[in-house]
Parts: sequence; C-alpha cells; structure tokens
Amino acid sequence: MEKLFDINEEGFSVRCKLFFNKDIHAVNNVVIATHGFGGFKDNNSIARFAEKIISKYKNYGVICFDWPCHGMDARKKLRLEECMTYMRLVVSYAKEKLNAENVYNYSTSFGGYLTLKYVAEKENPFAKIALRCPAIKMYDVMDSHMSEEDRVKLSKNKDVISGHERKIVIDKAFMDELKECDITKKDYMDYADSMLIIHGTKDEMVPISYSEEFSDNNVIELIKVEGADHRFMDQKKLDFAIQKIIEFFAPKEA
Repeated sequence: MEKLFDINEEGFSVRCKLFFNKDIHAVNNVVIATHGFGGFKDNNSIARFAEKIISKYKNYGVICFDWPCHGMDARKKLRLEECMTYMRLVVSYAKEKLNAENVYNYSTSFGGYLTLKYVAEKENPFAKIALRCPAIKMYDVMDSHMSEEDRVKLSKNKDVISGHERKIVIDKAFMDELKECDITKKDYMDYADSMLIIHGTKDEMVPISYSEEFSDNNVIELIKVEGADHRFMDQKKLDFAIQKIIEFFAPKEA
C-alpha cells in the first residue's frame, strides 16, 4: 500500500510517500530511500525496491521524499543545509510517528552524497546504509557535465539550469557549497560494517573509480555490477542490486 503525506515543520513542507504492506501499525523497521539529482520520489527503482522488501518483510516500510527543489517540492534555490534539514525531519517522522525500532537508508547518486554528508556532519541514525552509484565527488560530477557556457554564467553569478525529470536552478553559491563539502576528506571507518556500496562498471555519470577509492579508504564492501549504467536501466541488473540491498537490510532474526 502507499500513503502520500507532507511533513510540515520549521517552515518546510517535505513531500513524502510511504510504502507498507497492509497494516501501517505493524511497521517497525523503516527504510528511508532517497533519489538522485534532478529526480523525484516517484521513481521506478524506489518503487520496485519497496515492493520487494515489504513483500518479504511484512513489518518493513519505505519512505521516499522529494529533496528541496525536486519533484513536487516548493523550494526555489537548492541548498545543502536545507537538504540536511529534510533528512532530519524524515528520520524524526520515522522514529516518532511510525515508532520505528530501526531506520535504514537506501540512497542513489546525489542522495548518496547527501546521506554521507549527513552522517559525517550531523548524526548517524541508520542501522545500515546502502548506496547505489553514490556521487561521492558531487562537485566533480556536476562540473564535468556542465557546459563551458554554463561555467561562464556561474562565474558571473548568473543561474544555470540542470537536472532530469525536473529542471533545477543552480547558482554559484550551490557549487561553492559542493566544492567546500568534500566528503572524501571525512572518515567513515566507524560505520564501515554497516555500509554497503553497489556501483555499475559502465556508469556514465559517476565513475566507479570514486566508489572504489572511497570503499578502499574506509574498508566498506563494494559490489561491482558488470555492465550496469548509472540508472541501472537493465531490469535484471537493478533487481540484482535490490536483492543485495534487501539481504543487507535483513532483520537479525531472519
């Protein structure tokens, strides 16, 4: 089953969707699933993941939400600190409204970058974290896919447009934030046992070398999926990744 809801706190309105089996009151394990840059909560990979995990574990639920300036969100300028606030509000909802005993995190691309930033700078509320094609060097990813014309515009403090499903307004302040927040300089060794990274060898957006270097430096398990692109468009490869994540999130008694 699905439930759409908004978290209206602190002047923000976080647009969310909850997937659960039949009885919402039976949910005591919650996976927070986050999308990538320019994406939105209503995407196939999250829905497919949610369908599979709640059919296997009846007491699991999955919350996805729109990052600021994404999907149905009403924010106009993308800021990393507001992304951190959204994560905090969703985690609080899972714990306080759904009474979740365990909160997990499944994030892709930009969502993976934001999750790592949150863990390093705020807290780690997650029992386990699974990252698919995380944009560990988010500034480099954004800069490498930007035209020279857009770089010139940013240098002159003019906005540029980027994104996929929804076009996002990018300004120099946001790019400066990304450049300043280099998560490769942060230490995740204490969380290594509770982290899993899955990355396609044919990722055209985020080089797999980013995940290789990051996993080596922090002793985090990395599963390489041969031939998979950034969005895991091959359904069999996506299902393989989802199955690995579900196994990683399995309850202790299973």
